[in-house]
Amino acid sequence: MPNAPCPMPNQCPMPNAQCPMNNDWLEIGKIVAPQGLSGELRVYPDSDFPERFEVPGKRWLLRPGQTEPQPIELLAGRYIEGKNLYVIKLAGVENRNQAEELRGCKLMVPVSDRPQLAENEYHVLDLIGLEVFMQASGELVGTVVDIIPAGNDLLEVKLHESFARDKNQKTVLIPFVEAIAPVVDLQARRIEITPPAGLLEINN
Repeated sequence: MPNAPCPMPNQCPMPNAQCPMNNDWLEIGKIVAPQGLSGELRVYPDSDFPERFEVPGKRWLLRPGQTEPQPIELLAGRYIEGKNLYVIKLAGVENRNQAEELRGCKLMVPVSDRPQLAENEYHVLDLIGLEVFMQASGELVGTVVDIIPAGNDLLEVKLHESFARDKNQKTVLIPFVEAIAPVVDLQARRIEITPPAGLLEINN
């Protein structure tokens, strides 16, 4: 996600999370396709909170080209194992044609609806843009540009020109686990890493 919490060491939200149109809204998912013939929708989540898609209640729908989301009622939802997708049912969407019209729409919630985080959990938007430093030397490695979910979640770091050993290598993936990223200082806007030998030389 990615505007959703990023737990450490695992279960980081979704990749390619986008900032909302303004500071009032958080994007939690994007409708990517209809599901079946009864108006259900496939949603690619930008949040790792299942209740965003499974618990009925009010959500907001942002249509392509618009800047203000409109309220809509979530009736039901379920997770599709192995596909990283939710299938949801929205009020008023009764058939495949109506569902097709919502392809590309984003699901939103108010920023005030951010869940409380436990210790060592972080919102994706709080991590994007943080500078990454080698803990031992203080050398600037680069800047976090994305969070990628994997077996362990990965920080995609755009390498600083002074750090890049290979000028053709623009980014590196760093496992977001406490052993490798022991310091996350949101106030100072920095992450300190202790990578094993060779990790930063692996091309993305």
